[in-house]
Amino acid sequence: MKAVKLAVAIGVSSVAFAFYSSCCFAEQVTGELGSPSATTTISGKHLPPPDPKFGGVIKEKATESKEWWPPRVVPPKGAPNVLLIMTDDAGFGAPGTFGGVVPTPALDRIAKGGLRYTNFHSTALCSPTRAALITGRNHHSVGFGVVGEIATGFPGYDSIIPIEKGTIGTILKANGYATSWFGKDHNTPF
Repeated sequence: MKAVKLAVAIGVSSVAFAFYSSCCFAEQVTGELGSPSATTTISGKHLPPPDPKFGGVIKEKATESKEWWPPRVVPPKGAPNVLLIMTDDAGFGAPGTFGGVVPTPALDRIAKGGLRYTNFHSTALCSPTRAALITGRNHHSVGFGVVGEIATGFPGYDSIIPIEKGTIGTILKANGYATSWFGKDHNTPF
């Protein structure tokens, strides 16, 4: 009986979440479409998002034409802030969250809430590991088979992340987020 109640509770929760996601993250448009101040959200189903169709009119004379500006993509209302922190040269043996000697009370609180990302491509070098983390892919497939300073002109070793293998920053930016990178930026072509 408890298993049935649990299954029903999970089913109801799943339906409620699906309804919440579909209603709250549907496309939202503000302003008048075609005006420079119009904004829109996107579903995120296509990355990068397709360019919108031109909604103006082009005639032989500019005076007979009607300009149209694509809406600026913004995150949906209520979208979470995203913060990615990477500590260089610190494995799972360092932070207290995973049994290490460095006290990390804020990370401990987050981990106790169930958020632990522990499954990503890791290498013995900093820029290849960072490339794997920010793209979610193997470091060779994103041009970082070696540290950026010794990049070569060969595929997988040229320190150039292909656009089709975008970083988390690229994906967030395409969905309207403002992005930035502070600290050691060791993943740029040399």
